[in-house]
Amino acid sequence: MDICKHNDHCGGCLHQGKSYEWQLAWKEKQLRNFMKEYEVSCDHIEPIEGSPAAYRYRNKMEYTFGDMEIGGEMTLGMHQKKRYMSVVTVDECQLVDEDFNRILRATLDFCRERGYTKYHKKTHVGLMRHLIVRKGWHTHEILVNIVTSSEGDFDGEAWSGMIRDLPLDNTLVGVLHTVNDAVADTVSCDRMDILFGRDYYMEKIMGLDFKVSAFSFFQTNVGAVERLYTEALDLIDDFEGKDVLDLYCGAGTITQIMALRARHATGVEIVEEAVEAARMNAGLNGLDNCDFIAGDVLKVLQNSKEGNGPLSEKPDVIVFDPPRAGIHMKALDLIAAYGMEQLLYISCQPKTLCRDIKYLEAFGYHAVYLKPYDNFPMTRHVETVVLMSRVGE
Repeated sequence: MDICKHNDHCGGCLHQGKSYEWQLAWKEKQLRNFMKEYEVSCDHIEPIEGSPAAYRYRNKMEYTFGDMEIGGEMTLGMHQKKRYMSVVTVDECQLVDEDFNRILRATLDFCRERGYTKYHKKTHVGLMRHLIVRKGWHTHEILVNIVTSSEGDFDGEAWSGMIRDLPLDNTLVGVLHTVNDAVADTVSCDRMDILFGRDYYMEKIMGLDFKVSAFSFFQTNVGAVERLYTEALDLIDDFEGKDVLDLYCGAGTITQIMALRARHATGVEIVEEAVEAARMNAGLNGLDNCDFIAGDVLKVLQNSKEGNGPLSEKPDVIVFDPPRAGIHMKALDLIAAYGMEQLLYISCQPKTLCRDIKYLEAFGYHAVYLKPYDNFPMTRHVETVVLMSRVGE
């Protein structure tokens, strides 16, 4: 595929124009550099695994309304490189399904024709804020959500009708209008109206069904994460009859996959909306051997150690998939105190991964298997799976 036409300005991609083999080598080198920096060793290191698809893999995009120059024509897309206040229209993005580009272009034309104003991040004045498009990788369902302030009148019915008339390759299942008057430049919801269909789409991962609502967290590259989960869970010694603790579980995807094999699986996640979604989807899949705890991992572990928490028994397996900041040192202390024979760490940030592995070495743990995965081609991000074994005090 040719270099993206937006590459000179868009800040979404880092490695446009570089061969995919070069990208994989670059990411693997970054990981090894961090391992060297933190003096982390591993018995067996696998080469990096590429994504099943290097293009058109993203199942969600959150676009921003703005302009390239002060007072310029309205744009809709991604923030410009090194100029956060400028927004680049990305209607030919190569990382998304073509339907995303069609919806973006049609929406921008619609808003320009009606003279709608963009929401200004500093003055907090204006109407149009964001456009969010989501897609079911396996189900081919599309969910579209436009986000405005309450200032002025947005013709949701006309916009919804226009979106419904677009010639899309996938199936449009919902068109939403969200009103957000929060000052922060993030998507939140003061009110949401369903203009057409429903406020969620369906997805399948490894035989399980997932109902993904408008604001639910969900894995961005489904094809890649299915492979990662399959290979990662195969590293754990026999799940059958075991109790599994999944820390930083997000929407509970991997918790439910483990529940298919384990006696019982418990997920812990600080975002309450994600926990609600996890409970709903567990019910949808008929899984009565998993539950979810809404709370900060550190506090849940601390309270449980003191006998005041929801974790009453020692698990047989601990899996953690923390955010990019990694795991709090006190949480690592409590994890290590369980004395598990194996720990499975799924990481989205090599630097904090190596930092945490080094910290756990003081408790007698050693990395025995490590494999990086490229789940986000064209970007700097790399996922890594590490199995740690307890080798002594």
